[in-house]
Amino acid sequence: MKWLKSTECISFDVRDNVARVTLNRPDKRNALSGLMLRELHQALLEADDRRDVNVILLSGAGKDFCAGYDLTDSYGGAADQSSEYDPASYRTRAGTIDDDIWNLERQQDLTSIMLDLHKPIVAKIQGNCLAGGTDLAFSCDIVLAADDAKIGFPAARANGTPPTNLWFYHCGPQWTKRMLFTGDTIGGRDAAMIGMVLEAYPADEIDFQADEMVRRIGSVDAEILAAHKRIVNAQMEMAGAKQSLRYALELDARAHLSTGPRRTRFRKDMAEKGLKEALANRDEPFGRGRIELRARRGAGD
Repeated sequence: MKWLKSTECISFDVRDNVARVTLNRPDKRNALSGLMLRELHQALLEADDRRDVNVILLSGAGKDFCAGYDLTDSYGGAADQSSEYDPASYRTRAGTIDDDIWNLERQQDLTSIMLDLHKPIVAKIQGNCLAGGTDLAFSCDIVLAADDAKIGFPAARANGTPPTNLWFYHCGPQWTKRMLFTGDTIGGRDAAMIGMVLEAYPADEIDFQADEMVRRIGSVDAEILAAHKRIVNAQMEMAGAKQSLRYALELDARAHLSTGPRRTRFRKDMAEKGLKEALANRDEPFGRGRIELRARRGAGD
C-alpha cells in the first residue's frame, strides 16, 4: 500500500467503495497509543487517496470504540527506547509548558487530518467512547452510536481539558460545559437527543445501521462528496473550529501544570499505585457519573 506501512494496532479493509478502518487493541479497550495514532493517520491517507474508496467507516474492535488515550504512555510508561538519537538533545515530553504544547501539537497533527480529508468519515460507537475516543469521534463527519454506548471525558476531572475540543460544535455551550465540568458520561440514546451524535440504535442494530449509512453515502461519487464535506467544514472554520483546536491544545498543556489536590493525587497514585487505583480514586467522588435525560423523554420512555 502507498501510505499504510503497518497494521499492528488497526485493521484496514476496502470493499464496495467503503474503507473500513478499525482500532484494533480490544484487550486495551482500543486505548490510543502513539503507534495506533500513527497507523490511523496512515490509514486515513490511504483511504483518501484510493480511487476505490468513497467513504470511510471508523470503528473499534471488540466491546469498545475507544476508551481514551493510553495513560501508561502519558505518564512515563512508554519512553522512546530508540538508540538512533540522544534523548538529552531533544525536547522533554512535558518538562516545560512549551515542550508539552509542542508534543501535543505533534499528536494533534495525526488526528486533525480527519477534518481535512476529502472523503467523509462515519464513526460507529459501541461500548466506551471516552476522552481521546471522543477526540476521534467528534472529528468525524457523522457519528452513530449504540443506545448503551458510554460517551464522555472523565479525564476532565483531574488530567486536563480535551486537546481536540470540538464538543461545542456538536452539542453547544451548555452541554459542553456540563460534560467537562463534571467528567460525567452520557448514553448513546441521550447523546442523540441532544445532538451530540446523529442517531442511536439498539446495540444489536448498530452494525447494520452503520453499514447501511456508509453504503448510501458510498453510492455518491467521491468528488461530489468532497464538495459537500469541504464547504460545510469551511463554514465550521469560519465559525472558529480550526482556531479553537490550537487554543484547546494550549489550554490542555496549561491544565497539566495544575497543582490542585485532585491533579496532585492522580499523579501520585499513577506513580505509586498504578493506573487502576489512580482512576478509581479520581472517579470515586462522582459516583456512577451517568447523565440521564428527563425533560426530553416522553412519559412512556
